[in-house]
Amino acid sequence: MSESRLETLEGMKLSNVFLDSLMQIMNHLKIKEVMSKNVHVLTPEKSMWHAKELMRLKKVSGIPIVNSEGKLVGIVSIEDIILALEGNYINEPIERHMTRNVVCLKPSDNLKKAVECFERYGYGRFPVTDEKGRVVGIVAKEDVLKGLLQWFSTVYTHDERRSDVLESEYFYKSLLTGEPLDKRGADFVMEIGYTDINMAGVVAARLKEFLISKGVDEKLVRRIAIATYEAEANVVIHSGSNGVVYCFLGQDAIRVRVEDYGKGIENVDLAMREGFSTAPDHIRELGFGAGMGLPNMKRFSDKMVIVSEAGKGVVVEMLFYRDGT
Repeated sequence: MSESRLETLEGMKLSNVFLDSLMQIMNHLKIKEVMSKNVHVLTPEKSMWHAKELMRLKKVSGIPIVNSEGKLVGIVSIEDIILALEGNYINEPIERHMTRNVVCLKPSDNLKKAVECFERYGYGRFPVTDEKGRVVGIVAKEDVLKGLLQWFSTVYTHDERRSDVLESEYFYKSLLTGEPLDKRGADFVMEIGYTDINMAGVVAARLKEFLISKGVDEKLVRRIAIATYEAEANVVIHSGSNGVVYCFLGQDAIRVRVEDYGKGIENVDLAMREGFSTAPDHIRELGFGAGMGLPNMKRFSDKMVIVSEAGKGVVVEMLFYRDGT
């Protein structure tokens, strides 16, 4: 086979891998993670002229219209403003000319649905409403693009050519946002000891107590405790090194980060498969090492990113939304 043919095939493989990764990301990322929460709205009694001026000042192409309770009742677009100017009714109330049947998205919708809406309706942005119909955000095409770019900048796929990646980068920034991480600002910090298998779960139990003391919903606490326990057990069983659990309490979500400087994971994709385990027999006899650690962490968290390389440790960051969506 010619060299050019081989290059073409390799290029097709890379393209397919990229597209598969892109589809997985779009199915995983939620609207709430990319939407703009600073939404400019107007009420129905305002004039079309007010809408025009707000669009001009804020450089947006659409304004959600809400009632006194903040619930979405309509939308005014730049096309509506053009028609109002042409028809000489720019000073009339918005409620006479707004679009009432508004296509909107939910915070829990994924990016795939957003892209489908952009393609189907051709609009430049969509309001995001909660379960009561109140406007909580707005998502534009550029928001989706930024979300995807941010994801690609933080997710690390195991590559043997990337030596020293953990030491130089990922221990010092958030895997979820890509921003520098101030571990001193964590609300909970506790070290994981690896010398006694019977101590696996101590940190998860302490974290559970801490979260309950902070008034966190019990169902959410249970999910966090299970995922943290699995991560803690992995450190004890596999790392050969001490680890640390950090917990950051946010208004919308709780973030748990578990890291160690131990043996690392040679093949993350393989380790994510249910039932796969490298635990020795004596560990299995104690009831550990069933190969459900990483799968359970992914199952019980809303979002999880893991980076590792053989001999250079593991960093796992998990996000748990407070509203459960």
